[in-house]
Amino acid sequence: MARPPRFDTDQILDAAVRLAASAGPGGVTMSAVAQAVGAPSGSMYHRFTGRPALLAEVWLRSVERFQEGYFATLHSDPDPRRAARAAARHVVAWSRAHQEEAALLLYGPAEFGRADWSEEHTRRADSGNQRVYAALGTLADSLGASDPPGRDRVTLALIDLPLSVVRRHLRAGGPLPPHAEDLAEECAAALLQTGPH
Repeated sequence: MARPPRFDTDQILDAAVRLAASAGPGGVTMSAVAQAVGAPSGSMYHRFTGRPALLAEVWLRSVERFQEGYFATLHSDPDPRRAARAAARHVVAWSRAHQEEAALLLYGPAEFGRADWSEEHTRRADSGNQRVYAALGTLADSLGASDPPGRDRVTLALIDLPLSVVRRHLRAGGPLPPHAEDLAEECAAALLQTGPH
């Protein structure tokens, strides 16, 4: 009977996340991850066809975990303004609870080698993004912000601004301040109350 693997895929990806959070995408190599988990380098190729596949899985697992909660939050309240405020808070709260994955996501998929990903990895990335942006579009419609400037305002309020609250602190290596969620929510609410004059 075959011996079960000593390290499961999540343990390997957890180690890759830690490396990416501390050293950036360039720090995630097959040998560095193997060393981090105490596995032979060759065993990595039983799980991943090569470094592009490893980078894709590290990125996708992190972004899909974030997107799942974000998507649920966008649908958490029938009042679109309350749902919008909750979504802005979620970006910060998730980043606080998953600081290493949040630090990883401050990079982009291009920095995780998207150009070399398999068709399946690319499809997964595109599908997740389309799902979130479709939900944002539905929310924008509910807010009466269905024109291009309105949709840009919703994206700025619910993605760009909350991420900027997170980015400044995580890039500096410090913790998120206790008021970060409130700040993200207040900025989102203020921006969504404004419109073209």
